[in-house]
Amino acid sequence: MKGSQNIIDSLNDGLTIELTAINLYFISSKMCKDWGFDKLAKHFYDESIEEMKHAEQVIDRILYLDGVPEIARYDVIRVGQTVEEQIQNSLALETKGVATYNEAIELCRQEKDAGSRELMDQMVVESEESIDWCESQLELIKQVGIQNYLAEQIRE
Repeated sequence: MKGSQNIIDSLNDGLTIELTAINLYFISSKMCKDWGFDKLAKHFYDESIEEMKHAEQVIDRILYLDGVPEIARYDVIRVGQTVEEQIQNSLALETKGVATYNEAIELCRQEKDAGSRELMDQMVVESEESIDWCESQLELIKQVGIQNYLAEQIRE
């Protein structure tokens, strides 16, 4: 089915966020594992896999619309040197993702593409859940201190 080029471009903007997130979460997972923070390593690994599934869904939609998925585009991958930086970087990327998808959702409404809108609605909800997790972790760090927070992240 030939889709709107504007919608395809918006989906590719979302794909850029998803591909960036895969890499951000994967490197955060590997670093946390190396530091001995197994609980966080698992969380970030699971997020990386979730983002891979999101990328797959977006790619499938672009292909359905007879578009070309732009898989070589990435946003800046900000590798945190500490757990707190990793969480802050995740929060920034997820926030950007919500904004990107919300703009695309509005475009979908204008162009009457309910299928793409439904997919992007799902992406917004899941990104908002990730934002909530990041904000909760940063608040925990603020409340209990980084050492106490990290002590809880050692074992899964």
